[in-house]
Amino acid sequence: MNDSEMQRLFDAMEHRSRQIETGFHRYLCAKVDWRDHLICIKGARGTGKTTMLLQHYIEEYRRKKRHDALYVSADDLWFSTHSLTDVAAYMHSHGLVRLFVDEIHHMAEWQRVIKNLSDEYGDIDIAYSGSSLLKIERGKADLSRRQAVYNLQGLSFREYLEFEGGASFPAVTLEDIVSNHRELAGDIAASVKILPHFAKYEKAGFYPFYKSVHSLYGERLNDVVNQTLESDLPAVEDVTPATIRKIKRMLMVLSESCPQLPKMNALCAEIQTTRAQGLTMLDILERAALIQQLKSEKASLKNLSRPDKIYPDNPNMMFALVSSVDTGTLREAFFLNQLRGAGHDVKYPPQGDFIVDGRWLFEVGGPGKGFGQVKDLPDSFVVADDIEIGFGNKIPLWLFGFLY
Repeated sequence: MNDSEMQRLFDAMEHRSRQIETGFHRYLCAKVDWRDHLICIKGARGTGKTTMLLQHYIEEYRRKKRHDALYVSADDLWFSTHSLTDVAAYMHSHGLVRLFVDEIHHMAEWQRVIKNLSDEYGDIDIAYSGSSLLKIERGKADLSRRQAVYNLQGLSFREYLEFEGGASFPAVTLEDIVSNHRELAGDIAASVKILPHFAKYEKAGFYPFYKSVHSLYGERLNDVVNQTLESDLPAVEDVTPATIRKIKRMLMVLSESCPQLPKMNALCAEIQTTRAQGLTMLDILERAALIQQLKSEKASLKNLSRPDKIYPDNPNMMFALVSSVDTGTLREAFFLNQLRGAGHDVKYPPQGDFIVDGRWLFEVGGPGKGFGQVKDLPDSFVVADDIEIGFGNKIPLWLFGFLY
């Protein structure tokens, strides 16, 4: 591999990096330990994985006049006639020590390639990004115990406020919220008009690209769905075009009736598939960050069991996929998305809407929501929309957007 062949990659890196803003950083940037030899950053399409990799390159290499790092995208046509091994060999011989690989799922046998590079070129640290569909433990080369894996979620409501140029607030813990929500909400609401911002965030604020597309945001979200299922999915799973069409039909059927206690036989009959295939499709849609499945603790112990409820992955996706948005579903989808985004275990309880980490019980509703369904139950709370500040065990819904 000579300099002229590599020049295309260096030129592409410079072009991409000069389009990246560095004024705002996602929550995950502070969590990644870039000293690790092998780093994987997974996430749904559009959540900002490319920006995150390039921001680190800009700040730690380009601005410091360091010329020992290279960023490449695995979907670059350059790789139709060259390999990542060629790149690593060139880097090794020229003293480059950091390789950033974007969209790794578009590379054939990517796990084997990454494992071999990690073994053969110990002097080159590798950070790569890939689709949320990736199953790191699968494949002929198990990378699960030799790398640091991070999951990038969409923007939290807290991040959205900062991205909009508003005040910057630290993330809070769930323990903080349930024990001290009134003071937390009061401090935040004193400096920001929370409810108007929250309404905007629910419609267009989860994916960082909302700022660049404005009125075309809904169309862009539909593109995200199509590209995820038509491009990313076939790169990860052995699926036929007919199966992809059925998965897309399932998504639309579910979107029009969320949340629901799914009748799997009826659902599978409507999309003309078997129950087992239907459950697999639900798993794919959830891994693709297009839906959320809510299961009871008992059901969660079973592999590919029927979910108790199904929600869109996030409120923005709901607005993009259906013409009439159900307010109750919107509230619950936001709550579930933000709790899971912060790493909490959320299940479907016998009473109430959600049980979190096997301890806290939550009932989600509007400003007038009462405690009828969770009355006298320990560690139970009402989560109310359209209120700035709560009282007692009644907590404002928007505050759960400050968990990450």
